[in-house]
Amino acid sequence: MATKWVITGANGNLGRRLVAELAVENDNEVLAVVRSERAAATIASHEAVTTKVLSYTDVPALSAACADADCVVHLVGIIKEGGGATYQDAHEASTTALCEALQDRPDVHVSYLSIVGSEPHATNTCLASKGRAEKILQEAPNPACTIRVPMVLGEQDYVSGSLRQRVLKEKAVGFRMASLEQPIFAGDVTAAIRAGAAGRINAGIDLGGPEVLSRADLSRRAGAVFDRTVRVRSLPVALGKMLATLLQAVMSNPPITPAMLEILDHDDNVDNTNAFTTLGISDQTSLDEMLRIALTGDGLP
Repeated sequence: MATKWVITGANGNLGRRLVAELAVENDNEVLAVVRSERAAATIASHEAVTTKVLSYTDVPALSAACADADCVVHLVGIIKEGGGATYQDAHEASTTALCEALQDRPDVHVSYLSIVGSEPHATNTCLASKGRAEKILQEAPNPACTIRVPMVLGEQDYVSGSLRQRVLKEKAVGFRMASLEQPIFAGDVTAAIRAGAAGRINAGIDLGGPEVLSRADLSRRAGAVFDRTVRVRSLPVALGKMLATLLQAVMSNPPITPAMLEILDHDDNVDNTNAFTTLGISDQTSLDEMLRIALTGDGLP
């Protein structure tokens, strides 16, 4: 019997990867849920994949979409408010709607992607909103595996593109380049999501990448992909916060906000022992291989 997957927020980088991975395997049926026809056009065409356009807070539509689901992967989320998008709508409201849609299906397993440092009382507004969404899932009857990750690197995603641009310039310039990063490969994140669903894991898990290093050293390692010796310049994070605050005051959809900058400035240092044990993971993509694939685009599923 086929496993029926519903993936909300399926047009994001991780969503498209997960859809593609599931579609090429036998005995999977995938329903990719997105908010617009434009987003639906980004989903790869495959006989195992159906696309549905709906609002992530439309309970009746979500209920119909999940009517025969075995596993739901909730990938809806933002790290920057703007252009009418709010953390409350993207995280808490969408998660509440999903739980209400599944109230008659307590057997359905839910996977939720969150951010390292998320908790309901976090001082950062994004992390607090993510934490409250996690709590909503914890209090629902469905088994739910929340996976909290730091920086994710994958082919053709925004973060990898920004890193590529930084290291190809004369100097790699960034705010507080001594901050700690623990990047994880996008394919390892989707593998963790699938492992949690397969094991029907009901827990919150922090999962980082294979190495912890400063943002400056990450830039140097990324430069090595292009045989470049990267010179690093670090700017005070206070300057970045001033700039982000100013942009937020004068723009409806600024490129960066104070809350987003705080997330990017977070020191990540996750012990993966519990995640590996709980999910049954034994290895990860190395940092150098991750950078090669993410920065050159060699490895798209």
